[in-house]
Amino acid sequence: MGVPGAGKGTHAAALSEKLRAPQISTGDMLRAAVSAGDPLGREAEGYMNRGELVPDRLVIELVVQRVNEADCTTGFILDGFPRTVGQAKALRAAGVKLDVVLELHVPEAEIIERMTGRRIHPASGRIYHVTRHPPRVAGRDDATGEALMQRPDDAEEIVRKRLADYQAVASALTAYYRQWAASGDPDAPRCLRVDGSGGVATSRTRVFAALGLQ
Repeated sequence: MGVPGAGKGTHAAALSEKLRAPQISTGDMLRAAVSAGDPLGREAEGYMNRGELVPDRLVIELVVQRVNEADCTTGFILDGFPRTVGQAKALRAAGVKLDVVLELHVPEAEIIERMTGRRIHPASGRIYHVTRHPPRVAGRDDATGEALMQRPDDAEEIVRKRLADYQAVASALTAYYRQWAASGDPDAPRCLRVDGSGGVATSRTRVFAALGLQ
């Protein structure tokens, strides 16, 4: 868990490599289901094509289907999901067991700096940052020399709104998991809150240490 820009995908990828467990994001999962053309994928595609949110019921079905695939036998990492208490309860009701819920905490000012400084090369998806990972030539992709762009949702006013929207639901979600953990239920996941500020290497060390990994 963590606000947009907290590093969820980055650290999930590192953990996936470390633990040899698949990283599962709902976006990737939905795209894979659509490409596969299975019944759930076709149903999801209808909502996506209309620009609508895919209903929780369908997302949970896809998650359950995904975590029961062979590569998840020894574990999996959910990247940024569940996002709401409703999704968390549905996941629990579906029998998907979680060992750990890890929340990355990053100060708001740092998140705004991270996200507003991002620039992308639209054709390849390569990502730069004006200060943290600048291109060799300002505003130009290293490989092609083509112009970089700022995604509309990385504009400061949009970033601030996304942070506010996240906080409105995240506090309830973290409270739900903490209360469950405090109940003594042996099926409850451990709840960890890790400082995700600073550089990637520094915050990755904190994440690994919190999980007892070298």
